[in-house]
Amino acid sequence: MIFRILLLSVVFSVSAFAQGKWTAEDILVTNDSIKLPGTLTYDKSVEQQPLVIFVPGSGNPDRNGNQPQFGVNGNYIKQLSEALNAQDIAFFRYDKRNVTTSNIKHILKSYEFGDLVKDVSAIIEQFKDDKRFKSITLIGHSQGSLVAMLAVNHNIDKYISLAGLGESADKTIVRQLKAQSEAYAEIAEAHIDELKTTGTIKEVNPMLASLFAKPNHQFLSSYFLVDPTEMIKKLKIPILIINGTKDLQVTEDDAKNLHQANPNSELVLIDNMNHVLKIIEKDEDNLASYSSPDFKLSDTLVTTIESFIKQ
Repeated sequence: MIFRILLLSVVFSVSAFAQGKWTAEDILVTNDSIKLPGTLTYDKSVEQQPLVIFVPGSGNPDRNGNQPQFGVNGNYIKQLSEALNAQDIAFFRYDKRNVTTSNIKHILKSYEFGDLVKDVSAIIEQFKDDKRFKSITLIGHSQGSLVAMLAVNHNIDKYISLAGLGESADKTIVRQLKAQSEAYAEIAEAHIDELKTTGTIKEVNPMLASLFAKPNHQFLSSYFLVDPTEMIKKLKIPILIINGTKDLQVTEDDAKNLHQANPNSELVLIDNMNHVLKIIEKDEDNLASYSSPDFKLSDTLVTTIESFIKQ
């Protein structure tokens, strides 16, 4: 137990960057009808190097970590990719399934939490026998922490939970709403109970419609069933759990809950890091960092991940 406070078809094109050392391949992985375009960056001059597959969080983040329609333009996934590339670690990042327009018609027909796990499994299948890489580490961010956790198989060497929930998502929703309004939290609890019991919500409160709208019922029903503290107990590979002390969405207690569930894991709390992996010196900059790439990525995050992958 370690606790440290630190503050299947493929289409690709190739381009070089970083003074010729690193190569970027745009790769399209498919999961049945779902298209998962992404970018692989690696050093062609190295015979074998470790590979990170980054699993994004909730909403519809693209491979850079951005959701422009929600004002999220922090570029944090791309920045992490570049920072780990500089430490001789290859990186694959992809557009979540609901980014690609052609996927929407399939998602509207059916969309369960397990579909995200199948997407990651398809990506693992793509890279499992790639001789350019000597190991594969899954990094799951936010909701992606649980997705990656469930996708771990015998082809994965290490797993990193980055700002991952330490309780089922329904409990987190109620907790977050309670911090804003006791009344909305009570309504959410009633909606969740009805959804769990009947599979639907007959009359959604208009103030919570963005979360509990009917198209979300199938996904939420399947998502609420999965407890990350139970899932992480099943992992037998090396585990690193990371959370920032300035994270407004996922608490330090979430990270501690995951660590307690699997005491063989390593837990790292990074001082002043927020949910989009940026260092926040002033509280008023926390939300601002979601919409701007100008805020600095945590150096401690990069060195912590590098050390874990290479040890």
